[in-house]
Amino acid sequence: MTPEAGPASATPRRRRSLPGRLWRWSLRIAAGFFALSIGLTVIYQSLPPPVTILMIDGLIEGRGIHKDWTSIERISPDLIRSVIAAEDAHFCEHHGFDWTSIQAAWNKIEAGSSRLRGGSTISNQTAKNVFLWPGRNWVRKGLEAYFTILIEFVWGKQRIMEVYLNVIEFGPGIYGAEAASQRFFKKSAAELSRYQAALLASVLPNPDEWNAANPGPYVKKRANTIMTRALDAPDAGAAVCPAR
Repeated sequence: MTPEAGPASATPRRRRSLPGRLWRWSLRIAAGFFALSIGLTVIYQSLPPPVTILMIDGLIEGRGIHKDWTSIERISPDLIRSVIAAEDAHFCEHHGFDWTSIQAAWNKIEAGSSRLRGGSTISNQTAKNVFLWPGRNWVRKGLEAYFTILIEFVWGKQRIMEVYLNVIEFGPGIYGAEAASQRFFKKSAAELSRYQAALLASVLPNPDEWNAANPGPYVKKRANTIMTRALDAPDAGAAVCPAR
């Protein structure tokens, strides 16, 4: 008589192949990344980002961290108009990507320029500064595009501008409009004059070399240009991009 097969003689479970296990782990990692990124975006919709990777990177380099979060209602409308005029003239018109500027930058590449420059919006810069690390590789640029879409959808223009003006670097280790205003002009961000606001916006492309409190000829000329352009920027008194 053949004895009946008991539980111990059951067919053992077949182990997944290595490619199968790698695929499962890849899916888990991707799901975790999307959950974390969406979760942080929702949290930062109402709470200030406590610190950014760029701030930590600067701290490691010995630059320090000087920041003082302030609401957008306590930031001079002249500074809002100035950064729009200086950094992203179509901020209120696009949905995170200024395709006209991107095309112009690409045309320069085709004409022989060795670097892709221009086309970065305030939304792009905010996504980069809050969520990502320094660098110019295509992986980071792809993630920047992803986070740009997220914050445009979840935050909207008002919150993007508020976060941008609180995390952007205005000088070595000086982050945000309030810290910059106090450091360079000994006043709050709400009290900035038009010219002081334009000076702060002028140094954004190169805060390591340019100083808003001690501007050279180029920065002064740039500030005057920004003041003129800011006259055509959206009214930032009641809300940023009120039509949006």
